[in-house]
Amino acid sequence: MRGLSSAARQHDLRPVLATAPLKPGFDRDALSRYSDPSWDLGPAVFRESARRCHVTVHLGSVGDTSVREALRELLYARLNVDLPGHRKILPPGSVRQAFNRARRFFDFVRDELGAVDLHLVDQPLLDRYARHLSADRARRPVIVAQLLEVPADLFLYRDHLPSGGLRFQPWSGRSPARVAGYRHICENRTPRIPETIISPLLAWSIRYVTEFAADIFAAREEMDHLEAHCTSLIEQDSVLERNDRRRQQRKRLEDYFGRLRSEGRGVPVWGTAHNGMFLRHPETGELSPPVNAHLLHLHIGIDTLAEPKMHIQLTNGAPRQIRAAVLELGVETGGMDTPISILPETGKPWRSRFDAKTLAAEERMLQSAAYILCAYLTGMRDCEVQAMQRGCVSLTRSDDGVIMRHRVQSVAYKGKSAQGEPAEWVTIEPVARAVEVLERLSFRVASARGLMTLWPVLIARPVCKDHLSAEIVRQLNRFRDHLNDLFGTPDEPAVPSGPGGQPWRITTRQFRRTIAWHIANRPFGTIAEMIQYKHASVAAFEGYAGSSRSGFRAEVENQRSLGQLDDLLIYFDERQAGARLSGPAAVRIAKTLDSVSDDLGPLPAMIADRARLRTMLASLARTLHVGVLADCFFDPGMAMCLKQATNNDNKSPLTALCQPTRCPNACITARHLPAWKRMADDTRSLLKEKRLSKLQREVLRSELGRIQAVLEGGGQ
Repeated sequence: MRGLSSAARQHDLRPVLATAPLKPGFDRDALSRYSDPSWDLGPAVFRESARRCHVTVHLGSVGDTSVREALRELLYARLNVDLPGHRKILPPGSVRQAFNRARRFFDFVRDELGAVDLHLVDQPLLDRYARHLSADRARRPVIVAQLLEVPADLFLYRDHLPSGGLRFQPWSGRSPARVAGYRHICENRTPRIPETIISPLLAWSIRYVTEFAADIFAAREEMDHLEAHCTSLIEQDSVLERNDRRRQQRKRLEDYFGRLRSEGRGVPVWGTAHNGMFLRHPETGELSPPVNAHLLHLHIGIDTLAEPKMHIQLTNGAPRQIRAAVLELGVETGGMDTPISILPETGKPWRSRFDAKTLAAEERMLQSAAYILCAYLTGMRDCEVQAMQRGCVSLTRSDDGVIMRHRVQSVAYKGKSAQGEPAEWVTIEPVARAVEVLERLSFRVASARGLMTLWPVLIARPVCKDHLSAEIVRQLNRFRDHLNDLFGTPDEPAVPSGPGGQPWRITTRQFRRTIAWHIANRPFGTIAEMIQYKHASVAAFEGYAGSSRSGFRAEVENQRSLGQLDDLLIYFDERQAGARLSGPAAVRIAKTLDSVSDDLGPLPAMIADRARLRTMLASLARTLHVGVLADCFFDPGMAMCLKQATNNDNKSPLTALCQPTRCPNACITARHLPAWKRMADDTRSLLKEKRLSKLQREVLRSELGRIQAVLEGGGQ
């Protein structure tokens, strides 16, 4: 600091978080300062799941002084200066992204000019930067637009940057999006998880939580007992000489092998050859993972971390004793005693016995299964799910006092202050079960770190990050692969592949969009056996319409409009391929679709201008409501369901009162025929009942005739 003026020193001592609200217990005077080589913004980040590396700025790691000081100026301004109508103050939790984007630009300027001097930056240099970014075809225009915001910010913040920023307005005021050729599209581009994937994924998640969790918890209790027993044995042996200790350990090893012999079990080997080594049977030549020495050590009282030379498989240990046992008893994968539950469909255990590594892996898989249930069946965002803490679920009566509801307390962040706002979600029983499992699963690790979160990193090491955070994405995709390894085959994976035969890559955002789409467009669909979207819909809407303001209802309504248009495009394509429609609305809808086809001209449906086609069908799509027995192209003036209702103010069809063969709004396609066939079979079964009255039999025959008419003439 020697040689600097008083004003410069005062400038360098400014707290980086000069205005941001802080978490309780932090003193603003003790925070990172402008001139510090690293800025810790964690005190102003209220999301517990935020990774420390994402809220820390390591300016000292930037070798070039001009790049480092340019970054320091811009990031400080972004964190503390509000430009109404242009830029809001940068949330501290977003600093890593801002750092990376700004550094990319400043590195380019240094490479072009030799150093970062914004007074020498001109429009041709910015044009070269834009072309440089666009040259990478893997970089989408929206990303290019975000990166081009940096030079725009250097002009906007020019009065707040010691260097003066840019002295001209980049691209004469054209927006970075226009320069990048990015056209903003309101439609959510997050892909929906296909039903063929989400159904088995959810079904196996439920089984993990309701069936497999008991085995995993029992194995953890056994491991805790083994570790305590090992500690006790080591303490007992501590008074013995080294040779006496070794004899005692070999005696315990022989006793352990004797127990295995009496139980008809083999010497424990690891579940996988994690170190790349295999055990070759000296007589048969068969290969298996190596002997599970860790489990042997727990049984006989050896801590190889404290005493590496006491390893039982070293020359002075008991290698010949172990080899003889392998020859006599064979081997057993895992080796722990916890019994494994039987899968009814196979009659076999759902997995092999546990060892220390597979137990830790299965705990992570159980955590992943619980995440899927919590995220998918509530519609919560990832940040809302990961804000859940122990004791967050309660069972209370609904507002009318009739129904018992499971309620989840968490924090909503999107559109809220940096601190977030407490929010409540109403959900269904599988989520409550998942939370019960999470509370037990997370307690040991979270409590050791003084945390209340349900989502800690499940590693009991003192040096590791506390919260699962972004690691959940990797863990979810590992869970998908794990299900295929355990329960699938190469020809029939437990979780089918996505388009192109590649495994579907799961991200956290997909769950919210997928459940919203299904609630909006397939409310009577069934997922994971007997769970219905209607059940999730009622619970979710009660919660979101109440105290929670996370916008899920708006998300559902948005997905409803998108789903209606998608469904009508299927109508159009099938009509072009020769499909016939039936039902009272068939003539009207067919005429409209054929008219659109004529307007499009000679192009086949699948290569026609889809954007233009969507525009042409948008008006009709808004009236489409997909049903089980028929689809409704809703016109309230003709709707028979409204004529039967006591309240005629409805703006949507009353599906419970639908008369698909009589209502002018009903249209039947081939997709509905299986449901009609089931109705026909059920009616024939009823007609076989001898105790029916004559009137009942006539009514059933009339109903069967109506069903047969649909099956013979409709939707082909």
